[in-house]
Amino acid sequence: MSMKRTNVYADPEDLAIIKEAAKRRGISEAEIIRQGIHLAAMANRVWDEPLFSRTFEGAGRTPTRAEVRDVVADAVRRGTDSGTAE
Repeated sequence: MSMKRTNVYADPEDLAIIKEAAKRRGISEAEIIRQGIHLAAMANRVWDEPLFSRTFEGAGRTPTRAEVRDVVADAVRRGTDSGTAE
């Protein structure tokens, strides 16, 4: 992967924390900063497709424990009866 050099301003306290972490982990300060940039980039990325492409019908409220248990039990029974789970 090719890299591009850039300059940023950082809080001196943050840089001190990065310096300590780099020493403790045995990696360069630059590597920690690159990891931080990658996390920031991924957190702000706009995806071409939605995370969930299917929608599910429901009651519009959080189901109770009993409802969840019953639905799972029904699914297990159906999977056991037919030989495969859906």
